[in-house]
Amino acid sequence: MVILTALFTCASIHAQLGGRGGMMGAPRGPRFGGSMSKLFEDNNSFSADIEVTTTDENKKSAIIPGKIAKLDSMSRMEMDLSTMKGDAVPAEAIPQLKTMGLDKMIILSRPDKKLNYMVYPGLSAHVEMPIEDSDETKTASDYTIEQTEVGKETIGSHPCVKNKTVISEKNAPDKKYEYLVWNAPDLKKFPLKIQREDGGALVVMAFNNVKFDKPDAAQFEAPKNSTKHDSMMSIMQEVMMKKMSEGK
Repeated sequence: MVILTALFTCASIHAQLGGRGGMMGAPRGPRFGGSMSKLFEDNNSFSADIEVTTTDENKKSAIIPGKIAKLDSMSRMEMDLSTMKGDAVPAEAIPQLKTMGLDKMIILSRPDKKLNYMVYPGLSAHVEMPIEDSDETKTASDYTIEQTEVGKETIGSHPCVKNKTVISEKNAPDKKYEYLVWNAPDLKKFPLKIQREDGGALVVMAFNNVKFDKPDAAQFEAPKNSTKHDSMMSIMQEVMMKKMSEGK
């Protein structure tokens, strides 16, 4: 039962960050393609610490810290799921994720290849997933942006302008995406905090330790020593069979 709980938790996090559904109904994770690319149009290459907080309609939250890197349209997010917090996270499953090698996870987004990768370094395994949402492969040039200042706040040591931000598609002006964005003038107007509603959930992304050095392009490729799987379920089945054979 403990193994099943851990596997279910891993599948839920995978869905929350990389697909539709998830344990809190959040349909998307921190992708940087599509309308999001417009928010980073002036900061197209960077690395930073990131904390993603998702709160569902029942006010239950999950907080996932990690590291993010972006290079043009490509993005990489590294997470240690054993550090998750929040009342939406099953506490009994967290220790098992580490035991089973499912705690470390990397999400690679490659709109240029129309692919996403879910990488599990502890298992030397990854899943290759086609990007099915055509909006995710669009770039900043496909959108227009309108910002209205609604306040000023300081995040860390950075004074920020809080903007209501509306992004529209050039070829479909009625298709709009709304965000609250905290832009830091002393960091090239970098969006240190982004808030949006998504599928009934409130998603907040907060950035820290932002660096504008150009990341190495090699880190946006699936590891060469990693085994490719057709689905997340395939990885979970392999883990379960291994643990059963070990009598665990």
